[in-house]
Formats: sequence, C-alpha cells, structure tokens
Amino acid sequence: MPFPPKLRRSFFDRPVLTVAPELIGATLLFKGVGGRIVEVEAYHHTDPAAHSYRGPTERNAVMFGPPGFAYVYRSYGIHWCLNFVCEAAGSASAVLIRALEPTQDLAAMRRRRGLSNERLLCSGPGRLCQALGVTHRHNGLPLDRAPFELRARPEAPEIAVGVRIGISKAVEKPWRFGLKASRFLSKPFPLSSR
Repeated sequence: MPFPPKLRRSFFDRPVLTVAPELIGATLLFKGVGGRIVEVEAYHHTDPAAHSYRGPTERNAVMFGPPGFAYVYRSYGIHWCLNFVCEAAGSASAVLIRALEPTQDLAAMRRRRGLSNERLLCSGPGRLCQALGVTHRHNGLPLDRAPFELRARPEAPEIAVGVRIGISKAVEKPWRFGLKASRFLSKPFPLSSR
C-alpha cells in the first residue's frame, strides 16, 4: 500500500465540521514523534465554547488567520492544547486534537510523560502535547511544514460521535469525533453514540 499523501493547508480550508471527522485515522507527527489521530473536537466561531466567540484577542489571533495553522493555548494554566485552524481566513474555527494512538518514537513520549503505559501517553489534549513536545512556541506554525507532518488516513474508519467534554457552554453539540472502540480515547463514547 502506498504511503498516504501529506495533508496540505487546503485540506483545512473547509467547514470545521467537515474537517474534524476526516482527521480521525490521519497521522500526526511532530518532529517525527506521534501517531494516528483517534479523537478530536470541533469549535465553530458561532459556538460559545470556542475561544474565538467573543472576537480576536492576543491569545486567539491565530484562529482569525488563514486555515492550516496550529493554534496552541494553555488550558487551566497547566496543559498545552493543540488545535488546527479551519475554514476561510477570519472565520476563526478550529479542531482540538484530543487523542492519538502512539505509533512513532514511543521512547521519546515515555521519557517526556514519565510513564510507560502507551494507552496514557496521548489520551487527552494535555498529555498529547506533553508527549509530542508541543508548547506555545509552536503556536502559529503551518501544519504542512516541519516540525509538523500530517498524513491523510488510508481509509475511512468507523467514527463515534458525541458531545464535547470538559466544557461548560454549548455542551449539547455533538461535535466530538473518535475512532470507534479505540482504547486510546481520552474518554469512551456513550454506547448510544456508537
């Protein structure tokens, strides 16, 4: 089977609710470390849970720029979170990368995370960034150039859909997507969403 093609910035120049589920099964590498994306959440600019909802700030400026760039922010003053900016410039929508199935350079991930359990290396947005070494220094970088490498999924997998987690606004929106039955999810999907 040929190696899947790289995802270009044009891939992200589409509605966030189209891009998000199509990232499930794609490969995300950062400086050669990473794996298969198994869980994401979509955030649209009209969504009260989106950082862009109240307009541009110094923190969220990348979201208002062109699609295909990394938006990295700190959550609760502790964890870094990686997002992919989507849609046309100025629309300020993004996909939060919640979990990976680690496949490349697990030794580096284990060293950074200080544990050996591969299921816990990237199962959550903060864990994922720590395992890959993504920080605020990478905010605003293009996703189709080093240190990032994104590869299309080789085939369309079965996807679970459910409500987003860890938020207090717009909690009813079914904008969380995951690889069905993956053991690397940050949290299982309810049986009804499968």
